[in-house]
Amino acid sequence: MMRTAAIDCGTNSIRLLIADREDGALTDVVRLMRVVRLGEGVDATGRLSEAALARTFAAAEEYAALIEAHGNPPLRFVATSASRDAENRQVFVDGIRARLGVEPEVVSGDEEARLSFDGAVSVLATAGDETVLVVDVGGGSTEFVAGTTAGLIAARSTNMGCVRYTERFLQDDPPTEAQITAMTAEVGRLVDEAAAEVPLDRITKIVGVAGSVTTVTAHALDLPGYRPESIHGAELPITAISAAASDLLHLPRAARAALPYMHPGRVDVIGAGALIWASVVERVAAVTDGRVTTAIASEHDILDGIALSVADRVG
Repeated sequence: MMRTAAIDCGTNSIRLLIADREDGALTDVVRLMRVVRLGEGVDATGRLSEAALARTFAAAEEYAALIEAHGNPPLRFVATSASRDAENRQVFVDGIRARLGVEPEVVSGDEEARLSFDGAVSVLATAGDETVLVVDVGGGSTEFVAGTTAGLIAARSTNMGCVRYTERFLQDDPPTEAQITAMTAEVGRLVDEAAAEVPLDRITKIVGVAGSVTTVTAHALDLPGYRPESIHGAELPITAISAAASDLLHLPRAARAALPYMHPGRVDVIGAGALIWASVVERVAAVTDGRVTTAIASEHDILDGIALSVADRVG
């Protein structure tokens, strides 16, 4: 058995996983998320704000204490879209190093995609002849990764995410039809770009990861609270995903906030995340001529992939 620590710092949240790995499987010791909105305003300004950095550094200090309390296992810190885009990202890098003692890796979109795939498929039963599409709908980017049990086939990272597109398109509460139409067109364009590299027409199974996907799933299931054990592995008809996504998109924020499974840090951005997730699964259903009619939600994602990669590096 080997204990590892992993931190995933995205555009909307920073998450910690301390896990024990034995026989290739991870057992959670600590799994936490803090919504810090690191990427707030980055799409418009190109810079990480002082307030966003302060929120992120406070979470990093909390995580440093937890890692120490659990024996200081080997740690990998991965930063994604907002950190890639920001011209002052060195301030972020220096601040994380000072608090956690490791160099944060501002990974490429392709590496982010690979880690998401590894984490998602590590806990899902997948037949050898299945071509799986893992879709990671993040705050600043969305990753498309196709692969089989033998390995990756293709991956593409696109600059669309729930924070980025809320700021860019969905400014009103609730968003206007004109705003929704404009965002839908841009999402379609980026899905076209992804499809040029990732063979969506060959897909036999779709797996969605990250908070937008799991929240849409909770809404479709009408859960009485956020229940990971009910969400993980839930396979829903694409028609149900589309209906739940449309509902969340059109609800005013006050109504979203009242939903029992809605994280407070996701209230304002879930509409954009839901639209992206629904658009992707609808496109796959269309290009596979009815072969793919459902999609699966996974609570295991890039964070698990990072933890697995630490174990591989060390042992």
